[in-house]
Amino acid sequence: MFAADFVSTNTSRSRDLTDTARLDQFLQSVQNRAFRMAQFATGNQEDALDLVQETMFKLAEKYAHRPEEEWAPLFYRILSSRINDFHRRNSVRNRHRVWLKEAEDGDEDPIQSTPDQHGKTPEADTELDESMEKLKRALTDLPPRQQQAFLLRAWEGLDVKQTAAAMGCAEGSVKTHYSRAIHSLREELGEHWS
Repeated sequence: MFAADFVSTNTSRSRDLTDTARLDQFLQSVQNRAFRMAQFATGNQEDALDLVQETMFKLAEKYAHRPEEEWAPLFYRILSSRINDFHRRNSVRNRHRVWLKEAEDGDEDPIQSTPDQHGKTPEADTELDESMEKLKRALTDLPPRQQQAFLLRAWEGLDVKQTAAAMGCAEGSVKTHYSRAIHSLREELGEHWS
């Protein structure tokens, strides 16, 4: 009887370790894109990092036992809720004080400072930088729901049903938000849109 319990316990531990490793791998695969999404939504690196970390902890704490194919919609639903809460808190705070935008810190992005292995010219780099800055501004200017729909559909590759689950709205709303985001981005970016 004791040996059977021991084997059962070891099998359970092994399964838990495998599940934990798969969850870690999933979180690593989404962390950078989720950070960028949160940064677009908040306009601040520290707030974005906090939101992504809270989202990761919540997914691991509450939903790690769910099937792996449900993790992406659940993760982005949690992140979406955290972003909405962030905006609600800030709107309440800002009613009673003047909003002063904090200057971006001068930390250099390690990816940007890495030498180019593909031999791009400085002109091409400058053009790409300008295009990316315009895209960043255009994404930041989108209303939050359009921004979320665009990023979940275009960046994350979620389908309409998964995006609706992540955003907590109807599939028709996702289609509307996504379509409006596409039209706004095309209008704003013009020749930079590809």
